[in-house]
Amino acid sequence: MKDIKLRIRSVQSTMQITKAMELVASSKLRKAKERAENSRPYFNLLYDSLCDIAAALGGDVESPYIRERETRKTCYIVVAGDRGLAGGYNNNVFKLVQSDCPDLSTSCFLPIGKKAVEFFQKRNAEIVSRDFTLAEQMNGELSGKAARLLCEGYLRGDFDQVKMVYTNFASMLSQSPILTTVLPLPHPPVQEKPKTRALTLYEPAPPAIFNKIIPDFMAGMVYGGICESLASELAARRNAMDSASKNAGEMIEDLSLKYNRARQGAITQELTEIVAGAEAQ
Repeated sequence: MKDIKLRIRSVQSTMQITKAMELVASSKLRKAKERAENSRPYFNLLYDSLCDIAAALGGDVESPYIRERETRKTCYIVVAGDRGLAGGYNNNVFKLVQSDCPDLSTSCFLPIGKKAVEFFQKRNAEIVSRDFTLAEQMNGELSGKAARLLCEGYLRGDFDQVKMVYTNFASMLSQSPILTTVLPLPHPPVQEKPKTRALTLYEPAPPAIFNKIIPDFMAGMVYGGICESLASELAARRNAMDSASKNAGEMIEDLSLKYNRARQGAITQELTEIVAGAEAQ
């Protein structure tokens, strides 16, 4: 009975922790969803600007960011969480990376998030930068820094392709890891010009502006992926802690039933001993 009682107290203590973590994740999730939704217009506006410049050039766009070349080395931007207790959130991201790149020694990685940094450090993989350890603190400025770092490495020829792995937030119950190619960019489609369109003058020249916008466009992609991943992490943690709290409740009910049975058995045994002693006298 004493062992069962100690076990019940232990499970109750764990249940209090999981319940508190569930409430914290729920309170942060709303802001994270708003942040992810608010980041999308910036990305769409930059993409429309690229398409407008491509239309101004008549579709004849020459840029090192678009020109495809032989892929000898790939750089992966991997966005994971800063902590665990989020179900399969982090593992699903790493499984997707390993499925696309079975041999980690042939590629380099830009990890964003503490768990991502730890994952690639343990496997002695080449890490481009360790400056983005905390995904929760990533903002537009840090995303721009990461994008410029990748663009400079791509132009130098340190790697020939850049891919990004993050988790897309579909709903509270659905979050799926996604792998997308960031560089080289697909050729922007030439949009059909409307009959009445304002004349746009580009200074110094459309190609120079096009190449100048692409790092900002990449920063928008990185920031958008981080926002989606943060919302997904909080939703996954909320669901995991909710399941853990429910399992703890079921365990407490089962242990309470066992405790009551043991208590009733002890009382019955004591009564039996008292009756037997009275009869013997």
